Amino acid sequence: MSETFYITTAIDYVNGAPHLGHAYEKVITDVIARSRRSLGREVFFLTGLDEHGQKVQQAAAAEGRDPQAYCDDLAVAWKAMAARLDLTHDDFIRTTEERHRSTVQTLLAKLHREGRFTTGTYEGWYSYKEETFLTEKDRLPDGTFPAVYGDVTPLTERNYFFPLREHQEWLIQHLEDHPEFIQPDFRRNEVLGFLRSETLEDLCISRPKSRLSWGITLPFDTDYVTYVWFDALTNYISVPAARGDPGITGILGLPGIAGAPSLWPAVHVIGKDILKFHAVYWPIMLRVAGIPLPRQILAHGWWQKDGQKLSKSTGNVVDPMAVIDEWGVDAFRYYVTRELDLGADGNWTDAGFAARYQAELANGLGNLVNRSLKMLVSYRAGRVPRPSGDLQAEARAAVQATREAYDGFRLQGALQATWELVTRANKFVEETAPFKMAKDPAKAARLDEVLYALVETCRILAVMLWPVIPGTSARIYQQLGLETAPDRWVSTEWGGLAEGHAVREPQALFPRKDLAKP
Repeated sequence: MSETFYITTAIDYVNGAPHLGHAYEKVITDVIARSRRSLGREVFFLTGLDEHGQKVQQAAAAEGRDPQAYCDDLAVAWKAMAARLDLTHDDFIRTTEERHRSTVQTLLAKLHREGRFTTGTYEGWYSYKEETFLTEKDRLPDGTFPAVYGDVTPLTERNYFFPLREHQEWLIQHLEDHPEFIQPDFRRNEVLGFLRSETLEDLCISRPKSRLSWGITLPFDTDYVTYVWFDALTNYISVPAARGDPGITGILGLPGIAGAPSLWPAVHVIGKDILKFHAVYWPIMLRVAGIPLPRQILAHGWWQKDGQKLSKSTGNVVDPMAVIDEWGVDAFRYYVTRELDLGADGNWTDAGFAARYQAELANGLGNLVNRSLKMLVSYRAGRVPRPSGDLQAEARAAVQATREAYDGFRLQGALQATWELVTRANKFVEETAPFKMAKDPAKAARLDEVLYALVETCRILAVMLWPVIPGTSARIYQQLGLETAPDRWVSTEWGGLAEGHAVREPQALFPRKDLAKP
């Protein structure tokens, strides 16, 4: 059995509504998952929700509600977003599920038995907003704490701790020996810079129930729940464990399932703001537990809007669902993938979105497919002529460049390579002027060659674009009269359309918008 490509998003904190950053992470992870499936890999794609912690407990209490019921209602909106984004996830984990709780408690019990935790009393400052302890290093030059931490209060509290310092040199060496472990490179360098300049403090892994009851109870001390990050990170193995992955169940001593797939290790797609948790805490947790490390960590950047930080309080936001309502899900998926290279920060502008829609989707891809099929319907009654080799070399080059980009997680680069073929095919129409050739019977054979090259290029483009704009790719196939799905990369081989095959009347893939309207 071939090895499964296991890929995850971060699990989103349920206390709030989905925003552009959440949608972006889901889309690019789905693009990676779809590209691997297209290339013939077995893929398992996991996303989900982080539902424990102080903020959820407080928000539920403010509404006079039970935290579980509060989370259940919010989960509906998050699952609806996943559906609207046309995601192909194989599972959706919620950290309030029993399958997750049991894995977390099994892991905690194992580490406790092995003497991996210490106890101690913390005296210092605590941010309830970020649910984290702070030190003097966190202070600003004027002695205050950054606003991101909200109200910071002094706190004295006995807790359980997970020592990290003894693993610091090992982790540095691992990152140096495996430069591919964190991508892009500049994010890996950030982590290395932190590890070389800072001494890792012990990680507090508990919260007393007297202060926080909404969490997973420590199996070895029922007066405490586990810290939300120790809980949340474990989701990546709790789903494989629940599905019987022998590489996880064997190590944790959980029941196996005959014939269960091996999923772990995973590729994690996360935002740069949680890189330390995934690139420092998580590898050390896994190593101490005897579990293999993740395959790779891909850290993406943040979005701004109109050059300013996204902010609900100022109204500077992008509502992904509103964009999809107006422009369609594929236009949204295309823009966020095309606009932003993985790892870099991006800037959303409504004008930039509209410009890409008009120039690249409507006037580029949409126009190419529409006029290619219209000419075939008009000049050859919708029947595909004998195969020809025009544009074959250009298509082969674009297919190769696009595949290499997908293989390297260069999603923006994949679209750039694909659009080389879109642009070349549209230019080919202008160069050959089939609408003029159609008037000259002596040029009938040449017109056949041109028409075949155009419709075959459209077919290949549908396959190349399926990871990013799957609905549009399916519509291209439908208009080409093809009953299969454009979801297999092997279909990019030239010559897939047979002589005499009947296509259908074209319909606009991306209707042009009147941008002058208010």
